[in-house]
Amino acid sequence: MKVAVIGCGTIANAAHIPSYLNNPEAEIKYFCDIIPERAENAVKKYGCGTAVVDYHDVLKDPEVEAVSVCTPNNVHPVIAIDALRAGKNVLCEKPAARTYAEALEMQKVQHETGKVLNIGVVNRFNDGVNRIKEYIDQGKLGNIHHVYVSFRAHRSIPGLGGAFTTKAIAGGGALIDWGVHYLDIVMYCCGDPAVKTVTGETFCKLGKDMENYVYTNMWAGPPKYDGTYDVDDSVTALIRTSGPVITVNGAWAQNIGEEDRYIDFMGDKGGIRLQYGADFTLYTTENGALVSTTPKFQTRDHFQNEIDAFIRCIKTGEKLPSHIDTVIITAEMMQAIYDSAEQHKEIVLN
Repeated sequence: MKVAVIGCGTIANAAHIPSYLNNPEAEIKYFCDIIPERAENAVKKYGCGTAVVDYHDVLKDPEVEAVSVCTPNNVHPVIAIDALRAGKNVLCEKPAARTYAEALEMQKVQHETGKVLNIGVVNRFNDGVNRIKEYIDQGKLGNIHHVYVSFRAHRSIPGLGGAFTTKAIAGGGALIDWGVHYLDIVMYCCGDPAVKTVTGETFCKLGKDMENYVYTNMWAGPPKYDGTYDVDDSVTALIRTSGPVITVNGAWAQNIGEEDRYIDFMGDKGGIRLQYGADFTLYTTENGALVSTTPKFQTRDHFQNEIDAFIRCIKTGEKLPSHIDTVIITAEMMQAIYDSAEQHKEIVLN
């Protein structure tokens, strides 16, 4: 299957491109980037494909069946929609879009065209996350009544003044960049419950005075002090669903020198703490005693799992857990958090 990678930045090189190259049923025909050198360097580095600047050149090629959209968030919708209408199957990096309205338009076009539109919520293809989902589905935790989400870091704003901190490009900050993964894990493991009410507050504090922002390192590039910083560097929220209540505490940057990145699933029979990107521990009781276990098991690369599933579902018609119809729930939830923060009131959805 001939595929194209649109956007040849960090996530493309770290995940999508190697995973396609490792899949014997896929062949990368195009590397596309508005910065010509990026696409050209990909051709040289990987020894395949053709470098192009305009993604429309990719969409005009009838041989291309699938594309990965690995661009900044602001162009996710337009590229994905154009690709769907050109008859291509699409894997679009997370978040689906900057806003819920944009994500809904993507879903609408997917329904019109019938082509695949999956979103890069890669943790749905993580072996550890899937094991947690199995435990919950098997009833090991009993009734899940509360989930606590923490994604907090000490002064870790990415690329200050650049695309990540510009709302017009990214759509938001810590919530839409990091929080989307955590919230999606919760929704997936808990069976994608309907969201009922959302109360949230976002804060744009630590990075506002850019030139006086002190940090130890900065991923996504050095500071651009003549750039923009108008996104959330921290967020808190309470979400009621048809399943558990979800509590959110997130920050790119906090004035606490600790990194807390975990999810607590709390049931009436047991609980699980997932250390994001690592192991998890199950807490329960057995024979009148308190028991905790940390399962050890082999894991595969979840990006490889995601790409393999994408290629497979195009061939078989299988609807993956990362389909836009499922991921749209998290998009609505994040939009409600932002709306609640802006209006300083609870948002009622269902």
